[in-house]
Amino acid sequence: MKTIYVLSDSTGETAERVIRAALSQFYEEDVRVQRLFQIRSQADVQQAMSIAIHDPGLVVYTLVDPHLSEAVERVAEESGLITVDLLSPLIYNLSRYLGAPSREKPGLLHRIDTDYYRRVEAVNFTVKHDDGQETRYLHKADLVLVGVSRSSKTPLSMYLAHKGYKVANVPLVFGIAPPEELFEIDQGKIVGLLIDPKRLVEIRTSRLINMKQSPRGSYNDQQQVEEELAACRQLYRQHPEWFVLNITNKSVEEAASEIMRRMEIKANQ
Repeated sequence: MKTIYVLSDSTGETAERVIRAALSQFYEEDVRVQRLFQIRSQADVQQAMSIAIHDPGLVVYTLVDPHLSEAVERVAEESGLITVDLLSPLIYNLSRYLGAPSREKPGLLHRIDTDYYRRVEAVNFTVKHDDGQETRYLHKADLVLVGVSRSSKTPLSMYLAHKGYKVANVPLVFGIAPPEELFEIDQGKIVGLLIDPKRLVEIRTSRLINMKQSPRGSYNDQQQVEEELAACRQLYRQHPEWFVLNITNKSVEEAASEIMRRMEIKANQ
């Protein structure tokens, strides 16, 4: 069996994917890809290369530190190993094209990948916990938004999810007690949304018209809306730990910014 060694200052996952994509062009199947990762010093290079020397194979490396790349090449030349530098030529030509030096910081791509997957996980969680679904898992949320119907709970939740927050939202229905799980979690995670009654009537009326339903009913009745919001305020007063946010005339981005700022302050306390 032939071996391809991947030397990386991060995880080596990206380099391995590139190698396997290239290997798919060959019929040879007896190839082992072995990652030697977190190569951050000359000593790490020596240790990794000693493995390749003991059981010779092709050495493919992605090291942003040019001194470490030179060390790999030097050892490989002395021991007769074949090397492939996947990263340096690309960085060099990008630097020429962009007219700027590289940062030469290992692990940046992996950090980007980690952030990406974190956001995907947050979005998946938020979709599954929209509009009061799966309240038994509220404790796993970073944030829980509560408010009456059409108070921007879902748009806000999705926006925050794309920022990496796992968000659940729970509707407050007039005359019906909120789920017990809401009061069993960290109360500092909860955001109570408010909105001007007149504005809420406008939004609900527009919603009914778009759904081709009668715009006359209790759902968008001014008195009914005011009673719903009064009940919300009363609930919020009973829980001073909740962060109360009036979203009237605020864009989703503005409201989310206030919530995230609150979260940062809370995290630093």
